[in-house]
Amino acid sequence: MADSMSERILLAHGGGGILMKELVALIIDKLGGAGGALQDSATIPVAAGRIAFTTDSYVVSPLFFPGGDIGTLAVSGTVNDLAVMGAEPRFLSLGVILEEGFSFDALGRIADSIARTAAAAGVAVVTGDTKVVEKGKGDGLYLNTAGLGVLRPAAPGGPSTVRPGDAVIASGTLGDHGAVIVSVRAGIELESALTSDCAPLGGLIAALYAAGVTPRFMRDPTRGGAATVLGEVAREAALGILLDETQVPVREEVRGVCELLGLDPFYLANEGKVIVVVPPEQAEPCVAALRAHPLGVRAAVIGRVTAERPGKVILRTRYGGQRLVDMPVSDPLPRIC
Repeated sequence: MADSMSERILLAHGGGGILMKELVALIIDKLGGAGGALQDSATIPVAAGRIAFTTDSYVVSPLFFPGGDIGTLAVSGTVNDLAVMGAEPRFLSLGVILEEGFSFDALGRIADSIARTAAAAGVAVVTGDTKVVEKGKGDGLYLNTAGLGVLRPAAPGGPSTVRPGDAVIASGTLGDHGAVIVSVRAGIELESALTSDCAPLGGLIAALYAAGVTPRFMRDPTRGGAATVLGEVAREAALGILLDETQVPVREEVRGVCELLGLDPFYLANEGKVIVVVPPEQAEPCVAALRAHPLGVRAAVIGRVTAERPGKVILRTRYGGQRLVDMPVSDPLPRIC
């Protein structure tokens, strides 16, 4: 790196001159394995058929957490938004907003994470942008990503296609990412190795299609957790969902964090899980395909779609009672992603 590069970001690094070119060169060097030089726009081949397009911004606090960082999160979150739509993720853009004074070492670590996660997801970072804001106005670093993917012919139709009797499946344990973030913020020393589940889901969902499973609905339970995803399905489909608490996978460490802080795993975010709704005859093949993949080993049927109590999600508890799992008014944990 040139001698003019300091150990921290200067406001001049966003000024469009030599320092900015050096800053962009650093990012390009880190992302070289993920897609080569970043230009103001990219030319990409588009397959015949339909494409899926998504965008998201990432403001997680803290930037680094057990199991990942904002870079891992940004790539995973964007890839997952494409994958749950039934698309094969292909290309990403990357926008980096830096605060004056941010460490180049931290920026390099985050760029490394972006490159590794993109490579693991099989996507290329093909264009990008950087901006620098004054100290005190950016909280370190924010990321914005957009993603393109090619839709499969059997892409899910959404909540309106869900029918009574359909199986509701979780690809793994609920609340892992949210429990990690809130633990770090609260200064809780975890005795276990609980980490965020942050991971790109493209390969896991590809395994479903390879097994002949055709989901009616898929969604990754991020902000608001599984409760928000299932609540949206019930409301939009005008059907009920009955969950069985004994079948819902939750890590004991996550239960412990929830009991300590008065939280509920159903409302905590995941960043590497998917909720799938399939016809009843596809429930077993779906679970088997998920469990055969490293990201789905704890997949389980957690409930069924019903004609009763339309618009409501009901949890049958392990003690035989029932309780309403309502959608939250707002996310209980801001800046979770």
